Amino acid sequence: MKKIIALFCFVVSMQTVFAQGVNVDSILQKVAVEKDGDKRFDLLISLIGTEINNNPEWCIQTGLKILNQSKDESSNIEKTVAYSFLGQGYRLLGNSIKALDYHHKAIVTAEKTNNLSLLAFAENQTAHIYRDREEYDKAKSIYLSSAAHADKGHNEKIKAWAPSNLGAVYLATNSLDSSLMYSQRAYEIFVRLKIIDNNSGYLFTNLGGVHSKLGNAQLAVSYFNTAINKNQSSSNIRYLNLLYNGLAEHYQRFNQTDSCVFYAKKAIAAVNNTSFFYLSSKPAKLLADIYEKTNCDSTLKYAKILKTANDSLTSSKTNQQILLMTFEEDLRQQEVAAEKIKEEQQRKQNIQYALIALGILTFIILFLALSRRHITNTKLIQFLGVVALLLVFEFLNLLLHPFLERITHHSPVLMLLALVCIAALLVPLHHKLEKWATHKLVEKNKAIRLAAAKKTIEELEKNK
Repeated sequence: MKKIIALFCFVVSMQTVFAQGVNVDSILQKVAVEKDGDKRFDLLISLIGTEINNNPEWCIQTGLKILNQSKDESSNIEKTVAYSFLGQGYRLLGNSIKALDYHHKAIVTAEKTNNLSLLAFAENQTAHIYRDREEYDKAKSIYLSSAAHADKGHNEKIKAWAPSNLGAVYLATNSLDSSLMYSQRAYEIFVRLKIIDNNSGYLFTNLGGVHSKLGNAQLAVSYFNTAINKNQSSSNIRYLNLLYNGLAEHYQRFNQTDSCVFYAKKAIAAVNNTSFFYLSSKPAKLLADIYEKTNCDSTLKYAKILKTANDSLTSSKTNQQILLMTFEEDLRQQEVAAEKIKEEQQRKQNIQYALIALGILTFIILFLALSRRHITNTKLIQFLGVVALLLVFEFLNLLLHPFLERITHHSPVLMLLALVCIAALLVPLHHKLEKWATHKLVEKNKAIRLAAAKKTIEELEKNK
């Protein structure tokens, strides 16, 4: 009988995987022929459902499929989503190091595109690593960055993800007003997009936790019960674990020990014998604390569960490697920010150069135009000619100076020699051009004045 049941379960699971594979393949076929980047991203995001939070194998297989389809540099959108899926899969398996490595790759790849929704998605998935490890300050900063990028992006669904996660982070750090604000923002977006049924369980769990900490016991239980109703038809055991643990903490807060024990055990049972066993740490600690003075055997049992669950996430080696990877990513982000500042400064400098060049060109054109008719003073023509030529040559010197600094590596001796060489070429040329330009203009001016004088004489003679 057991063999028959096992075979039945295997067949059902294979059918499920097959159905999911067909769905993934059909979407990837559409992605392959879609030229618009935003639409390709929307198609890839449509893959996200219960599996991404509940099935690490599906996440990794789907990530590899997407990665295999992205063959060139024009596929950075696909690569980012693939790396995020792979990171999510390894995170669900409890391998924080490999997960963080993939998530960092996702962020780097997303930065090569102009798709802010894509970058927000990559950042949101990365922040989960730090939230799981209870490094809430780091998680909060990444979620906030994700929310800011999502607000500027085109994809509406992404705009709700970081706020809903910020609600959980602020709840964990007892910033209850902020938790309520972000949870409400996420709820409004989900309602507007008519996808609240798929996301309400997580949100209502957060809201239940907030009102529990505020002392609103009845309202908290109401939210928790609503979350239970929303999750009853769901196979998302991670969310069930979070929900039952939230209820256990609520009843502990109000000294209802029996209910606390009941839901803490349900939280452990939800993830027992699964890859999410590391989520047993919080309910196991609750139970170990409760049984500490009454039942030694139970205390040892749950203390062992707590230790096993914690070791998968917080071993010394893992902590050191996560710290190093975080430091390297922070350093890279600082370099990216510095490069953006440098590019902005370069852009402003290029605009200034362009305006200077336009100003010099305008000055020369006006000088040549006016010297034909309106400027009749020879000394003024010579003076303006010198000014125009000085502007041209000094502008050339200004353009060449950064180039000279690069090739001479800021060596004062080499810079001096280079400037002397340039001056040796420019000064004679300057004098020749100045003499030619002013001479031509002066002669032209004299010819104009002479023609005007002859015309005046002729008119005078006619009048006689």
